[in-house]
Amino acid sequence: MLTPEQLVASQKANMETLHGLTTKAFEGVEKLVELNLQATKAALNETAAHTQALLSVKDAQELLALQAGLFQPLAEKAAAYSRHLYDIASGTSAEFGKAFEGKVAEGQAQFAALVDNAAKNAPAGSETAVAMMKSAVAAANNAFESVQKAVKQASDVAEANFNAVATNATNVAKSASAAAKKR
Repeated sequence: MLTPEQLVASQKANMETLHGLTTKAFEGVEKLVELNLQATKAALNETAAHTQALLSVKDAQELLALQAGLFQPLAEKAAAYSRHLYDIASGTSAEFGKAFEGKVAEGQAQFAALVDNAAKNAPAGSETAVAMMKSAVAAANNAFESVQKAVKQASDVAEANFNAVATNATNVAKSASAAAKKR
């Protein structure tokens, strides 16, 4: 059984973890707001500059060249914005994942200690039940580790796919811009 001191220590640790996670969540939101403000300011400035350039166009050829020159930077900026957004989200998610894994590991250790304590105090003849319980705990731990590995692999694949899509989008925009400039 848990003593009152252990219960208080456990609750204190849980509150510290909650406070840490809340702080990380707010940091992620702050980064997201800052990113959006920067993107909005840049978009407003670029729109004003592009409008000024459009107003100074003298012929259709110059207009086409101006429009073509707009697409490549736009795609690159969209890819960079998406990258920053992904970095913020994955960084915040990683912090939550670490905390979750730590709490799960702590819970597993406490449960294993509970099973060991129960095994030590078990009546004679209950060795089979204790062995089954230990086996079930080991199987659950192995299953959890397998799920963690699968989630990590899926995250790595998703990140690789995201990078490939962003690179392809930027390359397509460069090609389209280069083709439009040749006309």
